[in-house]
Amino acid sequence: MNGVGEGIGAAIEGGLMSRAVEPAHGEARGPAPHPGPCANCGAGLTGHYCSECGQSAHVHRSLAAIGHDIMHGVLHLDGKLFHTLPLLVFKPGQLTRRYVNGERAKFVSPMAMFLFSVFAMFAVFQAVGLSAPTDFGQGFVDGVRGDNPFRNNILEQIATLEQERDRLAKGDPRRAEIDDELTGLNIVLSKNLDRAGGQHRLKVNTGSDWVDHKLVDKWQKNPGLMVYKLQSNSYKFSWLLIPLSVPLLWLLFAWRRRFKAYDHAVFVTYSLSFMSLLFIVASILGTIPQAEGAVAGLLLIGAPLHLYKQLRHAYGLSRLSALWRFLVLLLAIPAVLTAFLLIVGALGAF
Repeated sequence: MNGVGEGIGAAIEGGLMSRAVEPAHGEARGPAPHPGPCANCGAGLTGHYCSECGQSAHVHRSLAAIGHDIMHGVLHLDGKLFHTLPLLVFKPGQLTRRYVNGERAKFVSPMAMFLFSVFAMFAVFQAVGLSAPTDFGQGFVDGVRGDNPFRNNILEQIATLEQERDRLAKGDPRRAEIDDELTGLNIVLSKNLDRAGGQHRLKVNTGSDWVDHKLVDKWQKNPGLMVYKLQSNSYKFSWLLIPLSVPLLWLLFAWRRRFKAYDHAVFVTYSLSFMSLLFIVASILGTIPQAEGAVAGLLLIGAPLHLYKQLRHAYGLSRLSALWRFLVLLLAIPAVLTAFLLIVGALGAF
């Protein structure tokens, strides 16, 4: 399957998953109810939905209805999306606070928005050709195997010194110096490179047999496959960014008891949703010639500005209070991303 096909498939998958977790409240009603009991639980119908189980009174039985359900589930074209997107982009703090305070029916839930935006982001990445290289060829593999430039340099030095030694008389003091140099070079070669399967591989010793013999060994044997797994796991397990980030926000507000872990989870999930949408726009702009400045502005200015605005208005902070927390978040984000990559990289070993 080509990149465009995989991208469309990923977008549909994300839309259907987001639909699965999105509560069906506050949406447009269907046709007028038919008389009789509910087809699902048998309760009497008094409106467009059953008062007992919540099923719609109007039951579709046509191929057109299947197409409608797919489009509705994938694109989410109802009032919720149009209420949510403008606030998510321009007033993220207000959206976060209103959702936490109980305004749920009119907005797309944080997790549904996150699932759809993340899957859509990877779909666009595949469509425009933004993906991690999986064919390292001689570039990466040779860095740890046979045609290693570091190893070749040592071997050349050894050969040169041996030729020089052979030309010298047996009593020449220079021969002793050359022997010492050759001993040192051979020690470096033997300690850093391990011959395995007719090829040289860097020897790694972390103190953990699982890391050394399972994880590192797989990366060295087939780095292309492992990078593919890392890329695939990055969006399948992208939700891990939420539990990795929530403890950080909890620490920033530990002495403010009115803010709960749920508040922080909503904040993080909406923020990640916006960042995914921002990367979508940036990747599309990146395909336009001479648009590098716009892409850099979106990522270097738009992303931090959005995070600061959401932080300040979601928690009702003063400028100074929001600023120092914002700076702490900027410093901590690389650590969270590193932990995330380590986890998904380790998952690739299974």
